[in-house]
This record gives sequence, C-alpha cells and structure tokens, in this order.
Amino acid sequence: MGRCFNGVGENLINKRDDLVNRFKEEIIKHQIDSIEFVKSLNALSEKEWRTQIEDGKWTVAEIIGHFKPWDEFILHERLPYLFSEHELPKGPESGKTNAESATISRAEKQQVTIDKFISSRKELYKAIVEIPNDRWAEKFSIGNTTLSLYEYFRGLAQHDHHHFDQIKNSIHLEERGNPFNFRTP
Repeated sequence: MGRCFNGVGENLINKRDDLVNRFKEEIIKHQIDSIEFVKSLNALSEKEWRTQIEDGKWTVAEIIGHFKPWDEFILHERLPYLFSEHELPKGPESGKTNAESATISRAEKQQVTIDKFISSRKELYKAIVEIPNDRWAEKFSIGNTTLSLYEYFRGLAQHDHHHFDQIKNSIHLEERGNPFNFRTP
C-alpha cells in the first residue's frame, strides 16, 4: 500500500513540477519574443517611430522607452524582496516614471531606445532563468493582492502585449509581413 501511495505522491509532484516548469518556460519565451519584437522595430522609419499610436497617445518611441525603468524596478526592487522577510519596497509613482521615460525617449535616437530596452530585458530574462522552479507557484503579497510569481509575471506579459498590439495596429505591422504574432497568454 505504501508503494502505491508513494507512486501517486510522486506523480502529483511530477505533475506540479511540470506545470511550474511550463509557467517558467512561458514567461521566459515571452521575454525572448519581446526582445525580438523590439529588435524588429529597427525597420521603422523615423516618422513611424515618432508617430503617436492614436491622437493624444504615446509614440512608438515612448512606449518602448517606458519599459526600461519598470524592468529595472522589477530587477532591483521586486525580485530581491519577493521571497524574503523584508517588506516589498513601495513602487514608484507610475505617472511620474512614465512621463520621465517618455521625455527621455522623445530626445534620444531610435537605436538608443531599442538598445536600452534590449539590455534591460536581457537582464530581466537572466534573473527569471535563475529563479528556482519551486518558487513559481509560491504566493506572496503586494499590498492587498496575493499572487504567485507566475501570476505576477503573466500580468506584466499582458501589459507588454497590450502595448505591442497598440504598436502593431498603429503601424500595420501585420500587413507588412511582421513575423511576430504576439498573443496575450
């Protein structure tokens, strides 16, 4: 009887580990796809790069530029604290952070903004790869919200997809044969 129970227990653990590995793989794939998508924006003309996605909305440059400070915040102010005894540092004021990053992106060259995104996203990718598999299903709290690491990163991926879809729609990337077909996980 003990053998049968152990076999069932091992199967449950293996299934959970497989699920957690899929969670991690999904997020890692998203990071790689994001980098490739932003690299593809090198093909945009200066006019396309500086055009608002809609009246009163950000330009492609501003959208891509706003990711860097948030990636850095996750790297330095979230990941080190998520599973520690220390309280999570308070997040920056989003309006101010986004306005500052938009101002910077308006002033810098397209390639510089793209390179900054790629650099910060590669660092985030490396940090995600290093997270042990058993951490992905653990719960933690941000304010009054309790979620798993997977749910946290899935929410960030959905935010990325929202902006990538805005870019694709505004400059008609699909019609231009863009090979990336992002879908919100």
